[in-house]
Amino acid sequence: MVSRDNSSTSFGTAAEVYESARPEYPSDSVAWLLEPAFASGRTPRVADVGAGTGKLTRSIVAAGCDAIAVDPDTAMLDALRIAVPGVPTLVGTAESLPVDDESLDGVLLGQAWHWVDPVAASREIGRVLRPGGVLGLVWNIRDESQAWVRRLNSVVLRGGAMAMFDDGPPPIAEPFDHLEERRWAWSRTVNRSLLTDLVRSRSFYITASVTERSRIDQDLAALFDELGLQGSTTIGLPYVSRAFRCTRPHRDT
Repeated sequence: MVSRDNSSTSFGTAAEVYESARPEYPSDSVAWLLEPAFASGRTPRVADVGAGTGKLTRSIVAAGCDAIAVDPDTAMLDALRIAVPGVPTLVGTAESLPVDDESLDGVLLGQAWHWVDPVAASREIGRVLRPGGVLGLVWNIRDESQAWVRRLNSVVLRGGAMAMFDDGPPPIAEPFDHLEERRWAWSRTVNRSLLTDLVRSRSFYITASVTERSRIDQDLAALFDELGLQGSTTIGLPYVSRAFRCTRPHRDT
């Protein structure tokens, strides 16, 4: 992952909170992303790039792939090795992958493409994918169709992914062309503590000043009090998972 500031490499300072608070991805969305990777009939070798603590990595493993995890933050990779033992971990970014040419059947990024330079990343991922290999992108987006989620988002900011989607589908470049998209609506049961940690796992909170963090905490507490979220009381946090895929073209014969 890259960013125009240091936000994309800030997560390691909150790796434990990130691991406990961030949701995983619907298994159907991961299976759909990986469909082209299984076309060869062999066990696909798939990289989770911007892997973080392995939220997407574990789903890649569960789908039957030979996974590797790539992230620029060593603290996140340390947490990943605990959460998903046995998966090789490599320090790198979407723009600079430490793997050989045409050695992968898939490259997946979860909650990460909005951090990258899409032209450089597309070129580099095209280098490491075999012809027919798949580039897969997925985000868990809080569903703003509910008023309380809109209120939550007004407190915690909409984030880089939402700003990117305001302009259309994720930008890609050669050798990739058109992205297919699928969406899955689902809900996660959360309580006050988990929602608080979810906010505290976000880059804008991690990099905020002490004064700004205090303001956010106060606004969250007011919202949670209004919702009656006390102790073990739970609420359904609605999500829409947006998944996109594109295959590397085969060479002309």
